[in-house]
Order: sequence, then structure tokens, then C-alpha cells
Amino acid sequence: MQFIDQAEVEVEAGKGGDGIVAFRREKYVPAGGPSGGNGGRGGDVILRAVENLQTLLDFRYAHRFEAENGGRGGPNNRTGADGKDRTIQVPCGTMVYDADTDEVLVDLVEPGQTFCVAKGGKGGLGNQHFLSNRNRAPEYALPGLAGEHRRLRMELKLLAEVGIIGLPNAGKSTLIASLSAARPKIADYPFTTLVPNLGVVRKPNGDGTVFADIPGLIEGAHLGTGLGHDFLRHIERTRLLLHLIDATADDPIGNYHTIQQELHAYGRGLAERPQILALNKVDAIDSETAEALAIQLNQLTQVPVFQISAVAQIGLDALLSKIWQSLEQLTATELPSLA
Repeated sequence: MQFIDQAEVEVEAGKGGDGIVAFRREKYVPAGGPSGGNGGRGGDVILRAVENLQTLLDFRYAHRFEAENGGRGGPNNRTGADGKDRTIQVPCGTMVYDADTDEVLVDLVEPGQTFCVAKGGKGGLGNQHFLSNRNRAPEYALPGLAGEHRRLRMELKLLAEVGIIGLPNAGKSTLIASLSAARPKIADYPFTTLVPNLGVVRKPNGDGTVFADIPGLIEGAHLGTGLGHDFLRHIERTRLLLHLIDATADDPIGNYHTIQQELHAYGRGLAERPQILALNKVDAIDSETAEALAIQLNQLTQVPVFQISAVAQIGLDALLSKIWQSLEQLTATELPSLA
């Protein structure tokens, strides 16, 4: 499975229609004046954020998008038809850059949000526009202007309140499958998850909260090692991080430090994002070892550490209760920047 959260596309707005040279030819108007109409406006290329898309997979095969050209002007001062706009649907959470200048063009966050990335060209003027006292029969018109052309780079940052992070094989996919109706691909080897999985977890009152199973990070992720930059990008959108630690690993404490170092090195406030720690797979070790690890992590982090098993459904209710409590404490003014 390929990790699709970036795409480059080329867009070109429609060319404006040409103005034309024409003269009135009515039977009883022997010296008819100019009547060439203007060309129509070229169509725009517009991006629209929609809720039913979660990846940029569609742009793996479609790389170029064009709007319709404007129509030529007509006789009797008729303006040509405007070209149809081309609307491209993208997932909510898509950041759009000019690929040549690296300028941020728009951050499409809200469903239905639109942005014109390429403006259609103006229609050319017909010869009727150039009628004057000095020139009663102009025999020239102007061509339509070219539409804007751009190369775009799009990056998808998932819109989820809770991001589940941890080293590969920590059990993130299993946990999100246990908590929600999501059914991610799960196997016992690192990097099973190459696409962030979204799951909706229901609160006791029935409201849904979106959890994102962020693919496994590795040491050096902030330098782009593995798929590090791609994965870290998604964490920027979350309000709360659930840090999952494999209790059966050779060095759970060292693994915790590895993830924290990557968050610090990447910057953008990720290391300061509120976290909840969960020691996973405690059913696979003895209770004394699990308790000792939890105490050690608690002393290290000064935050509660939950002992859970995603497979055996152990400790999940207490973990969720803490997550709901933490989210309620995060007011709207405390939301992390989406930049």
C-alpha cells in the first residue's frame, strides 16, 4: 500500500475567447458600422475541500487539469460564451503550495471551502470596441488573453483530534480497530501502516471523535528518514497525542525517548502538544513488570500512564475516559496552530 499524502499537479485556466471583426450588413443600412463582439472569459480552475475524500490518491494518475476556453465573439456585438470552470475536489486539510515558488496559496480546512488557483483569461475585444470619430470602420480586434498556468504541490494534513503515535509495531492499528469501526491492515511487522487510518470513536453521549493512527515513526524521522516528514506532518493537525509504547519491546523507556526526540527535532510545537501515555501489550508480560514500567514512565513524564492491551481489550475504558476529559479541558483558544 502506498502512502499518498502529497501530490503535484499542473493546472491551466481557460484562454479568453478572441474578439472578432464584423460589420453590420442589414439591407437598409448601407454604411453599417462595426459589430464584432468580444470574446468570452476563460474558465477558472478552482479547488474545493470535501469531506468524503481522505487521501490524495486520485492525483496519482491525474496530473493535469484544464478549464474551458472562452468562446469567440460573434457578429451583432454578441459576446462569446464564458468557458466552464474546472473544479478539483481535494480532502479537507489540504495545504496548497505554488510548486515553483514554494508560496503557500491556501489551507483548505472547512468542507465546502473553495479557492481559485488559476484565473481564466479575459476575452479579447471585438472591433466594435474601437469605433471612434477618427475610425468609423475599425478592421482589427484583439485576441483573448491566456489563462493562468501553475504547478501546484498539495500536502494533506489529517484533521483528527487525537493522534496515536509510537514506534512501528507498537500496536496503533490494533488499538484504533479496537476503539472504532476502522479496520486497518494489521500484521506483525514494522511499517504495516503506510497510510494514516482514521477512526471515529464514540463518546458516552454519542458524539464522534476522530482518531488518527499515525504511521510508525523511527529514529531520524525529523530528517526525513523512512517516511518521517510525511508522518510528522499529520501530527500537526491533532489536539491531543496518545503515545503508545510497546511493553514487550527490549527498551520501552528508550523507545519513549526516541519518539520525544523526533517531536522536539521536528519543531512546530509538537513536543509541547498534550500527551497521554499508554503502555500496550501488558497481557503479554507479567503484572509486576508492567507495573514497574508504568511507574518508571510516570516518574519520567509526570503524566498518568495507562496499562492496556488493545488485543485483549484491557484498560481501554479508563484510557478513553482520560482522553474525553483531556479534550474537554482543551478550549478553543488552546487549539494548536494549523500552520
